[in-house]
Amino acid sequence: MIDPPAEVGRLVFLGTPTEAVPFLEALAEAGFDVALAVTRPDKRRGRRAAPSPSPVKAAALSLGIPFSSDVNDVLAVGADLGVVVAFGQIIKPHVLDRLAMVNVHFSLLPRWRGAAPVERAVLAGDGTTGVCLMEVAGGLDTGRVYRRVEVPIAPDATAASLRTDLVDVAVPMLVEAMRDGLGSAEPQQGEPVYAAKITRDELRLDWEEPAEFLDRQVRVGGAWTTWRGKTLKIWSAQLAEGSQPSGALDGALVGTGDGQLRLLEVQAEGKSRQAAEDWLRGARPTPGDRLGS
Repeated sequence: MIDPPAEVGRLVFLGTPTEAVPFLEALAEAGFDVALAVTRPDKRRGRRAAPSPSPVKAAALSLGIPFSSDVNDVLAVGADLGVVVAFGQIIKPHVLDRLAMVNVHFSLLPRWRGAAPVERAVLAGDGTTGVCLMEVAGGLDTGRVYRRVEVPIAPDATAASLRTDLVDVAVPMLVEAMRDGLGSAEPQQGEPVYAAKITRDELRLDWEEPAEFLDRQVRVGGAWTTWRGKTLKIWSAQLAEGSQPSGALDGALVGTGDGQLRLLEVQAEGKSRQAAEDWLRGARPTPGDRLGS
């Protein structure tokens, strides 16, 4: 691993999903020489579908920036620095030994190191998170931090809306750092907390849990329960006052271990997303029916 240069000339960009695209676009629009964009190979989205590019590759094509799916190619373009945003791959030591890299990480390190920092912050009920511009080191998000910006988490924030908020503050932070220089880096302080990917089982709604926890599961995205033995996805809901037995339905209100949730948008197995009220008209729950069964 080597230190980044005091002044940045040529850059390489490593990223894959939609949230990485504004960073690549902003660097190009600010006049930086982005010599190469590295992203995942084209991927099929269905058995008969043609392979489609990642959002970062599509952006690179639009901007006229060369692209590759081989990380080793960053060593062949004379770059001064690599910028990593949601790349999704481990960068091997032999690359880091020859090219300094910085990473935009969506948390206040060392809290939520790892793959799902935004989702974990919402699920844990954190009141604040943020963005760090950090050096890419050999460990999992262990590098020193050059810049950080705190971002409050709204009580009704979803993982998707919070990610948008983080991108909005991180893009100008990155461009400013590239223009003005990274400056000195500070070691991470505090006890590390790790952000493993959210599993499907973690998003199954247990109606014995308090409504506040279930609401956070829904806001992470992908929450689900069962209804008459079939999967029912809960796309959006909101906290509501009152109480009734766990899993019981009173219109769109569902009883929990403490409080209630009001269902707003759901998706029955094999069906499209729809307003909860529309689903209820078709489901016709009886007094003995419970979600989660």
